[in-house]
Amino acid sequence: MITLQDCQTRDAADPLKGMRELFTIPEGVIYLDGNSLGVMPSTAAARAAEVITQEWGVGLIRSWNTAGWFNLPQRLGNQIAPLIGAGKDEVVVTDTTSINLYKVLSAALNIAAQDAPHRRVIVSERNNFPTDLYIAEGLCKERGYTLKLVEPEEVAASLDQDLAVLMLTHVNYRTGAMHDMAAVTAAAHAAGALVVWDLAHSAGAVPVDLTGAKADFSIGCGYKYLNGGPGAPAFVWVNPQHADRFWQPLSGWWGHAAPFAFTPDYQPAPGITRYLCGTQPIVSLSLLECGLDIFAAAERLGGMAALRTKSLALTDLFIALVEQRCAGYGLGLATPRDHAQRGSQVCLTREYTPEGSGAFAIVQALIARGVIGDFRAGDGKAHKDILRFGFTPLYIGFEDVWNSVEHLRQVLESGEWKLPQFNQKHAVT
Repeated sequence: MITLQDCQTRDAADPLKGMRELFTIPEGVIYLDGNSLGVMPSTAAARAAEVITQEWGVGLIRSWNTAGWFNLPQRLGNQIAPLIGAGKDEVVVTDTTSINLYKVLSAALNIAAQDAPHRRVIVSERNNFPTDLYIAEGLCKERGYTLKLVEPEEVAASLDQDLAVLMLTHVNYRTGAMHDMAAVTAAAHAAGALVVWDLAHSAGAVPVDLTGAKADFSIGCGYKYLNGGPGAPAFVWVNPQHADRFWQPLSGWWGHAAPFAFTPDYQPAPGITRYLCGTQPIVSLSLLECGLDIFAAAERLGGMAALRTKSLALTDLFIALVEQRCAGYGLGLATPRDHAQRGSQVCLTREYTPEGSGAFAIVQALIARGVIGDFRAGDGKAHKDILRFGFTPLYIGFEDVWNSVEHLRQVLESGEWKLPQFNQKHAVT
């Protein structure tokens, strides 16, 4: 049996334990929701004040040049590039994940229409993150394509002569299951299709190698594992072989080859810069830089490889402790046990009963105790709801895992989750 002392011993030997000091975490909180919103870097508040009071307040419009505002999308893109296996000047930070997906999926369909006009199908997982499916649905209606939704095990069989674009999220938001990016991309290419990867639950959490996988397009989120703050700008990557083939559909002035020439016609900038659109949110970009700077510090301690090793150890421990200490309370496991198929989260399940699953209320009771995870409703097919816990190795330790499971055990054993205050739904779950 695993003991609290075992966890404390592992923390003492953890080479990454000092990284926690680079974040501001409220006293008494065990934060297991970094897969939804990352923790605030300790430098963020001072950086925000500097941007607002000095760069904006004193520098005013001069700060586009003197404070380096203008090239922030490219500079931050180059900080993200090593985390996702991209090359220098192949990534820009801009807009939202949804908007960037619209850009790259549109570009992918343009390429497919030129190279293989008979291919009229986009394939994605049925339980992909909804915004991805909504964007794809809209483009299909606009362009006369068909969106085909399949289960993960059906992806291989969907790679046929009708497929134009395969659109997948690398790590599934609902289960934490991770695709083999290189193998899936190779199979799609062998079938003559392009692949768009959403890295919202991968970037900063698991090693990614877009270049090695020969991926075509990718987008990702800045406010989850990259700790950029609520609504932080997202990022976009395009394989250099595709970057200059087409305009992206939101051809704004920041993506112009010479934006300050103010010509009436659009001339796209070369490479990834054309995937910019309008004037950038400088305060938000500056806060994301605080999160990305932490990965530079982590690189000196082993980088993504070290983070991945600790992530797997944390999630292994959580699964083992839940199964040891919370047996008999109807919890199941949606997340793969196989390391090669697991992201940096663990999703527990509770089956539906006539009274409901209780999963939402259990999560609310945990939050009231300072253990912050989140809830995702079942898809109506599996008849199970999901309790979702993200493990960010930059600031989560092994004793945190022990304590979170102990709180879970107490909530289940006492029936505390049945109290009325924990069964009142909120706008955000």
